[in-house]
Amino acid sequence: MINKYLAIALLLAGPVHASDPGAARQSELVRLVRQDCGSCHGMQLTGGLGLPLTAEALRDKPFDGLVATVVYGRPGTAMPPWKTILSEPEAEWIVRQLMQGFPTEVR
Repeated sequence: MINKYLAIALLLAGPVHASDPGAARQSELVRLVRQDCGSCHGMQLTGGLGLPLTAEALRDKPFDGLVATVVYGRPGTAMPPWKTILSEPEAEWIVRQLMQGFPTEVR
């Protein structure tokens, strides 16, 4: 019976990817996005110097392209590469969170 409830809870928690960072790192990444990304994209990620990073604004953007932008930046723009402090799986996690509506804390 407990296994049934555990299975339901895991399904409701949302998708977990094998390469997702652990909970402590996820908390760090949320802070990084809110503070560092927010300094250009707005503290609510609704836009500023950089474009909005809301789920609605990213809806039609290709996932892989967004990950590449996070990792490698956008040459000729103010968007820097984050590859020195983020792994590609961490960038993927951030993009997934942004596309779902970025949390104020780890879900």
